[in-house]
Amino acid sequence: MLNIQSIDSWITTPKANPQADLRLFCFPYAGGSSIIFRRWLDKVPGNIEICPIELPGRGTKIKLAPLNKLELIVEALALQIQPYLDKPFAFFGHSMGGLISFELVRLLRKKYSMMPNHLFISARCAPQIPNSEPPIHALPESDFIAELRRYNGTPEAVLENQELMQLFMPILRADFAVLESYIYHPAPPLECPISVFGALEDHKVSVEKLEAWREQTNSYFSLDMLSGDHFFINDSYPLLIEKISEKVKK
Repeated sequence: MLNIQSIDSWITTPKANPQADLRLFCFPYAGGSSIIFRRWLDKVPGNIEICPIELPGRGTKIKLAPLNKLELIVEALALQIQPYLDKPFAFFGHSMGGLISFELVRLLRKKYSMMPNHLFISARCAPQIPNSEPPIHALPESDFIAELRRYNGTPEAVLENQELMQLFMPILRADFAVLESYIYHPAPPLECPISVFGALEDHKVSVEKLEAWREQTNSYFSLDMLSGDHFFINDSYPLLIEKISEKVKK
């Protein structure tokens, strides 16, 4: 059982903006940290405050053991995020972060009758679609690294650095375990709009799998396809921010 009270908050505010009209909570992909969103800070309009999520085992939370169950992550976040929900808010999640943000919205609705103004999902198939990929999180180290290389999300320089891989291996195994052990439980569609972003060269998440997010909302739905592969967020973030800013105004 996770001891919530012993956890330092995973919510970060690297550039506090008390005048903001809306807080945008950003959830990283598997193996990623809050640093992914540092480049967003000077790009967002003045009415939005960026609040990146720092999951255990990385960044400022590197001393915390990474969690390998989605339920534990969402349970902790639901409590920790409460003090930050005193103004309108939205969630953005890329890949694994999209799944975490979706389940967090469902838990906030169930326990606290709270709902974001908008849910932004990036490079993540709809949750009701079963994972057809064979699990990799428990593979022997050499096989696991080979699979990471195939995903093309970890720099080659990191994969070839034994010391760095000893640091990243527990995080990556835990994150893949989160994804591979996930079980979708049907629930009524959300009341908030869902906007989905995908990449034209992403061979893992097809347009059909992105379009299926439409079933998860009773409100506005949109799908935008951008150039790039699964990790298009690293290069296309200015365009993402522009589109997010437009949509939160609606």
